Amino acid sequence: MSQHTRRPRSALWGIALAILIGSAVAAPSSVQGQKRYDAGASDTTIKIGNTAPYSGPLSSNGIIARTEGAYFKMINDEGGINGRKIEFISYDDAYSPPKTVEQTRKLIESDEVLLLFNQLGTPTTMSVIKYVNAKKVPQLFIAAGGTIFGDQKTYPWSMGFQPSYQSETRIYGRYLHDNYPAGKIAVLSSNDDFGRDNIKGLKDGLGDAVSNIVAEVTYETSAPTIDSELVKLKFSGATVFVNFATAKFAAQAIKKAAEIGWKPVQILHGNSQSISAVLKPAGLENAKDIITANYSKDPADIVWKDDPGLKRFSGFIDKYMPGEDRTNFYVVYGYNAAQALVEVLGRCKDDLTRANIMRQAEALSRVHLDMLLPDVTLNTSPADHYPIEQMQLQKFDGQNWVRFGPAIEGTLSEK
Repeated sequence: MSQHTRRPRSALWGIALAILIGSAVAAPSSVQGQKRYDAGASDTTIKIGNTAPYSGPLSSNGIIARTEGAYFKMINDEGGINGRKIEFISYDDAYSPPKTVEQTRKLIESDEVLLLFNQLGTPTTMSVIKYVNAKKVPQLFIAAGGTIFGDQKTYPWSMGFQPSYQSETRIYGRYLHDNYPAGKIAVLSSNDDFGRDNIKGLKDGLGDAVSNIVAEVTYETSAPTIDSELVKLKFSGATVFVNFATAKFAAQAIKKAAEIGWKPVQILHGNSQSISAVLKPAGLENAKDIITANYSKDPADIVWKDDPGLKRFSGFIDKYMPGEDRTNFYVVYGYNAAQALVEVLGRCKDDLTRANIMRQAEALSRVHLDMLLPDVTLNTSPADHYPIEQMQLQKFDGQNWVRFGPAIEGTLSEK
């Protein structure tokens, strides 16, 4: 080595120091770009857990999870979420809380899912919500409107999806207060948390007209029929029938009312508004003029025929659920819920930790889904776990639901 190529030792130390400083400066950016995973996530996969009633008294609602599975297959076929394929693990809980407990434990402890998604039912979800939150597993977009599912202080790892039951039924109470001030009201509801939540909202909405309730009858979800309950309600002398029953029993109630010649004004819970699963079995002629509330588009409504969202929905049904009744409210529901989850997971990018999933779920602002009504968007915050809070009243004309009045917001979150 020639003398000219030698550098003074001080210069060499300077070069080394510069390299060290450069490395120190560069380090944060490399750490920042690091992929972060919790159980259930990897470079190739995102595991999502679900429980649904594929059998039992709410088996007609099982189509929700089947729709979600089909939607996730579409996403996988399109390349997945940031290159990761969804593994959707969905178990039948038959709308039975003990089975929900068993299946949820299996999803978390054996399957090691990253999160739980759209578990269906109020009593079923209530049976596992404390356990899920203790495990700090995200429980996103619960398929039930229990008001408790938006209580972020008590259950910070849980979040509802649809408007809360109290929010929805408060709208019915206000409607009856304003439009049928002298109406005698009879109410049918299930003897569980779902039913009790609905009754509270209705009474809150009725306000000083709550004394108009002349009969409150509950039924057990394990019962074969509710014929005797309908007879009791008719003989109460009520002129308004508030039907807060779940799908199978709602259909029975509508049909039985017609059979016994009872023709009250009828309010139907939004969960039971499916034309194919509820109104057709009840008899479309028996369902005419029933009033309910909704937040999603009805694919059968001609007003949406050129709507881009409906076109995407229809294309999905044609390819991934051929032959399925696209007008089924539960199919629309599953599509919207799955699209919402894909939005959240897409925002997580390469940080698929459970904490980041909750951060992204709590940061939705005016997110519109293909099959939501134009004025309805998803909005959340760390203090707001009620993503959807707007609904619009609608009346059944014998073939389709016809919307009327403005979109109404029933806010329960802290604003």
